[in-house]
This record gives sequence, structure tokens and C-alpha cells, in this order.
Amino acid sequence: MKYSKETNKLIQDIGLDEKNTGSSEAQIALLTDRIRSLTEHVKNNKKDVHSRHGLVKLVSQRKKQLKYLRKTNSDSYDELINKLSIRGL
Repeated sequence: MKYSKETNKLIQDIGLDEKNTGSSEAQIALLTDRIRSLTEHVKNNKKDVHSRHGLVKLVSQRKKQLKYLRKTNSDSYDELINKLSIRGL
């Protein structure tokens, strides 16, 4: 499956192969990118409740992925938290 150049670059930035989009690290990085862009949208459009709800769902999904990664591979979890500049669980 083809992915956009931004997606491939984001996955390469965290140190993975661009075709490895199914790994937990790649999924967390993609979710983080979507969360950041949606956060900016919600800041500018305060009455957009549907986007705010979608943002909450994305944050919850990322939290589940982070919990799984921490349980299975704590070294990779710590590395990813630092690379993406996000808080841990």
C-alpha cells in the first residue's frame, strides 16, 4: 500500500523502515501527528464539538497503544516517548 510522503518521513524519523506501518511505534507516531494537527484545529474552532470528540478518541487509542508497547518492549517505549516529546503513562 502506498502512503503519503509525510507518513513515510514520519516513520523514518522514529527509526523504522517506511514499509513497517503496522508496528506499535509507527502507529503511535502517526496517531501523535494526527493528534497534534487536530489539537490546533480545535484551538482555532472552539465550537467544533465533533472534532473535539474525535480528538478524545484518538488520544484514547494512542494511550492503549502506549500501554501495550510499555508492556511488551519498555526500552522501545522510553525511546519513542523521548523522540515524540510526549508524556509517558
